Amino acid sequence: MADERFKVKEIYKDIKALPPVIVRADGRNFKESLARLKFKKPYDLKFEKAMVSAGHALMESSGLGPLWVYTFSDELNVFFSELPFDGRVEKLDSVVPSFLSSALTLALGVKTPLAFDARVVPLHYEDVSGYLQWRQAEAWRNHMQSYGFYTLVKDGLAEKYASKTLRGMKFEDIHEMMWQRGINLNETPAWQRKGVFIYRKMVMKEGYDPVKKKKVRARRAEVEESWDPPLFGSKEGEAFLKSLKSL
Repeated sequence: MADERFKVKEIYKDIKALPPVIVRADGRNFKESLARLKFKKPYDLKFEKAMVSAGHALMESSGLGPLWVYTFSDELNVFFSELPFDGRVEKLDSVVPSFLSSALTLALGVKTPLAFDARVVPLHYEDVSGYLQWRQAEAWRNHMQSYGFYTLVKDGLAEKYASKTLRGMKFEDIHEMMWQRGINLNETPAWQRKGVFIYRKMVMKEGYDPVKKKKVRARRAEVEESWDPPLFGSKEGEAFLKSLKSL
């Protein structure tokens, strides 16, 4: 049949990943979109709250069942210990970013749609901490570069020359430049430096058993947000990540 002739051309539909997996969603052309929306630079709390809201919605309302989401700047890292869609990469790579795009657009209340692209990153459990340390280091690097870039632009440099100037500066030079302007980059809000971690936490909740006609207490998983997450390479960070495995 003709339709079968075209169906066999869906050559990627059976490519599957095995858990654990991280789906990393990155904002597409967010710099231009955010400029149009007149968000503050280098960071805007309204935008960060919307990003966290999108991650929160994915955790609670998507039905996909991720264990946690780590976000900073315009990216969200979504961790699955069990995979929906039987691990089909095409599904993971399309449904996750499309849900996040819709959730972010709604959270910001904008008329212009925002879009994410995504990649699927299969890991071993022993790699998870290292992956998060890598992304958190990128959050810090992005934090330094963003403050440096927009400070130079504010000082009158064109964006092209601001970027060129930053490429020749060490992190300590950027830190000193900001210090001279009254900003200590080690004391900026934690979410700017370390990102935000959205995760499930077991809590005890009171309920009512209609059969036994009495109050009962039960363990429930609730979605929590940490706007000051631990450094994932520290002992505190390792203990925190280990506690999530028991959920």
